[in-house]
Amino acid sequence: MHQDIGVTTANSENDTSPISDIVGALQNILARSRVIIPDLETPYSTFPNTDHSAFGHNENISAVIAERQQQLDAVSQEVSGLENAMDRIKNLHQQLLQKKDRIIHSMNLHKGLVSTLWRFPPELLSLIFVRCLPEAEHLLPSSKLAPMLLTRICRRWREVAIGMSSLWCGVIVDIDNKDWQRAAFCYDAWLKRSRDCPLSLVLKCFKHDATNLRSLLEPHKNQISSLHIILFVSPFTADLLLNDLPALQELTITASDPLWCTPSFAQSISRLPFTLRRFRVAGPSVFDFDCIASCNPVWAHLTHIEIPICRPNLIIQLLKLGPSLSSLKIGLGFYDEATITFEPFAHTNLQSFCISNTSPMHMGNLFPDLFNALTLPNLRSLEARYIRPWPHEEFKTFLARSSCPLGSLIFGAGVTTTDEERGEYIVLIPFLDVVVDPGRGDYFGYHRLNQHGRIRYV
Repeated sequence: MHQDIGVTTANSENDTSPISDIVGALQNILARSRVIIPDLETPYSTFPNTDHSAFGHNENISAVIAERQQQLDAVSQEVSGLENAMDRIKNLHQQLLQKKDRIIHSMNLHKGLVSTLWRFPPELLSLIFVRCLPEAEHLLPSSKLAPMLLTRICRRWREVAIGMSSLWCGVIVDIDNKDWQRAAFCYDAWLKRSRDCPLSLVLKCFKHDATNLRSLLEPHKNQISSLHIILFVSPFTADLLLNDLPALQELTITASDPLWCTPSFAQSISRLPFTLRRFRVAGPSVFDFDCIASCNPVWAHLTHIEIPICRPNLIIQLLKLGPSLSSLKIGLGFYDEATITFEPFAHTNLQSFCISNTSPMHMGNLFPDLFNALTLPNLRSLEARYIRPWPHEEFKTFLARSSCPLGSLIFGAGVTTTDEERGEYIVLIPFLDVVVDPGRGDYFGYHRLNQHGRIRYV
């Protein structure tokens, strides 16, 4: 049997016979082949090897052993031949699998050529590609996610994706110094694809990263319009990242160290370009009077500020320094118990005001003075958190004095008001939307709720 199989498989390697003929021949051979098990019984088979009853029959037993050796050699040769034939069959099988894969690939390729998707113009593909991006504003590069994934589908998709500068405008730069060269090459290729589009970047800054990050960003500094710096170490060489960014419009700093805002850092902020409009700070640190003064004149051109401060009278200082402000979000904390005075001040541009007091036990009694001092005639939205006791009369007087078009008043966590008090606000401003939402407790978790002339509980 194995000779027939061996000949058949050997011929398959030496000629161009159709595989179907070879398979048919093998099936015919296997159908008529079977292994015949010989009768191996002898008169001595029942004797144990240690039984002396076979004594005197040595010659006969030796002849049996010699015959068995011949039979073993023969069957071993057959096993070896069959294994060799099986190896050749496995090789043929692998070749067939490769052939199958290539046929499927070719078929899918040609199906794609007649597919409607393949005939989409680049403009339509571009719209689809934008929808493929993750929902996050900033992307961490990954070959398994768009836009990088789109470059691996086919040559046409790659050309369209690489040609879309808008796909490459937002990225999180998170570099491991152990493999700086490779990471820098990948990020540089990503940033180059943005061409002249404005860049929105998140920089994760670890120890000794500033120099490397600056060298990476240097060719693209004129494109950076939004920058979020996440500080994991302090002090940090801020001037390397903040200097010479002529197109910067938005800056966010997140720091775990409350002492991140060193004098040199504040000086770097003060030298930011006049294009800057939005400035945010998150973390356990707070701005005091000296820090706010050191960052000047950056405040003069800002329209949106989100920062933590140590005393509520610094709100008036910020409003004085920022005449263009339309939105202000303040977190109050780390009260220093200094003597606080509030000078009357009117700000004509502020439209949105959010204040969260993280030290209600220490500063709650200061808010009547704050509302007595402020006049905001253009205010449209106000949110308060952790202000207790709530200065109802002073706030009502503030609304009357400001005569503002307030449309949204939100009481978050830690603010207690009565239905009667909220009703009095609606009497003053008939279309006012008053929202009571104890779930709004974090400073930066902010969302809008729009209905008019109703008190709503969330």
